[in-house]
Amino acid sequence: MNLIYRIALRLVVAISVLLSLWAVFFYYTMVDEIRDEVDDALEDYTSLVISRFLAGRDLPREGDGSNNTFTISAVDRLYADAHSHYRFEDVDVYIPEKSEYEPARVLTSIFSDGKGQFYELKVATPSFEKGDLFTSILMWIVILYLLLLLAVFGLAMIVFYSTMRPLFALLEWIDEYIPGKGIKPMDHTPEINEFSRLYKAFYGAMERSENLFTRQSQFIGDASHELQTPLAIIGNRVEWLLDSTSLSEQQAVELYKINSTLGRAVRLNKTLLLLTKIENGQFPETSQVDLVPLLRDHIESCGEVYSSCELEVNTSLPESFVVQVNESLLSTLLANLVKNLYLHTPQGGKGSIYIEGNRLYFTNDGESALDSERLFDRFYHASKRASSTGLGLALVSSICKYYDFKLTYDFTEGKHRFIIEF
Repeated sequence: MNLIYRIALRLVVAISVLLSLWAVFFYYTMVDEIRDEVDDALEDYTSLVISRFLAGRDLPREGDGSNNTFTISAVDRLYADAHSHYRFEDVDVYIPEKSEYEPARVLTSIFSDGKGQFYELKVATPSFEKGDLFTSILMWIVILYLLLLLAVFGLAMIVFYSTMRPLFALLEWIDEYIPGKGIKPMDHTPEINEFSRLYKAFYGAMERSENLFTRQSQFIGDASHELQTPLAIIGNRVEWLLDSTSLSEQQAVELYKINSTLGRAVRLNKTLLLLTKIENGQFPETSQVDLVPLLRDHIESCGEVYSSCELEVNTSLPESFVVQVNESLLSTLLANLVKNLYLHTPQGGKGSIYIEGNRLYFTNDGESALDSERLFDRFYHASKRASSTGLGLALVSSICKYYDFKLTYDFTEGKHRFIIEF
C-alpha cells in the first residue's frame, strides 16, 4: 500500500474513533442539559403552585401557556416521613387526547401548611423521547461523519501529494540511476530538511557505488588485458611441445588437456574484457546495420560446426532488418544466441529463428525451464558442458541493456524461447 493511502486510512480510522466518542459525549451532554432546563422549569412552577396554595390564591389552570400539569393531594405524617420531600422522576403519562402514553418529567414535593397538614404536589411536564432523540442524533452523526470523512480525505490527499511531491521526484531520480552511467543531479534539490538529508545520503551512496564500480571495472579490464600475453605465450609453448618434441601417449594426452583448458581460459578472459568494455561504454560508434545477413552467417557457421547433432533449425527472416548499433556488438549478440540454440537443443531436436514485427525469436526444444532469475547472471551454467564459460547469456544481457533492447525468456509447451525486442 502506498504511504499516502496508508496515512489517509489511519487518519480516517482515528477520526472515526474520535467522532464516535464525540457523538456519545454530545448525546449525554445534550440529554443532561435538556433535563436541567426542564428541572429548573418544574422547580419554578412548583414554587408558584405551593405559594398560591398556601396563600389561598387561585391555582394555575390548564391552558395558561404552560404544558405543565399538577395534582395536590393530602397525605399524613407517616407518608411524609417515609418519602422524600423533593424528588425528580421520568415516567410515562397517559394523554387522553392522544390515547397513548408519553414520556414526562415529574417533580414530586411534599409540604405542610404550617398547621400539621401535609400535602403531596406532583408537577409533570412533557419530556423528550430518548429513542427519537438518539435516532435523530445518530442520523445526523452519520451524515456529518460521511461529509467530514470526504472532506478530510480530499484535503488530506491534496496536502499529502503537495507535501510529498519532492519525495516522488527523489524516488524517480533514484530509479533513473544506473551504476556506471554517472550521477545526474536532481533539477531541484528538496527544500524540506528530511528530504534534503535523504537526497544527500543517496547522492553520497551513489558516489561510493560509482567509485567501487569504476575500480572493479578497471581491475577486471586491467587483469584481462594483462593476462592476454602470458596466456598466449603458454598456448604457443604447449603447441610447440606438441609439434616439436617426441612425447609418450600419456604426455600427449595431458598436453592436449592443458591446451583445451587453456583455450577455455583464453575465451573466458576475452569475454570478461568485452563485458568490461561494454559496461564502461567503450563502444560509442553506431551505424545502421542490417541484422539479417549477420544472422544468416552465424546460423550457417553453427550449422556446419554442429552438423553431427542432426538438428532441424527453421528460419523465417525478412530480406532486411536494420538496427542502429555497433556492428561488432550486434555480431557478438547474435553469435551467442545462435550458438546457445545449437548447444542446448537435444540430439535430433528442432529449433527456430524468426522475426515478427520488431522482435527477434530464438526457440528450441527442451525438457524443463531454466532458472529465469539467474539465467543472465555471470558464470551461471544452464548445462554441465565443460566448454561453457557461463558468460554467453550474461554478455547478451549486457549488450541488450547497453542499447535498451528488451530481452526476455520463457518456457512453454516444451520449448525454450528467447525474445529480443528492438
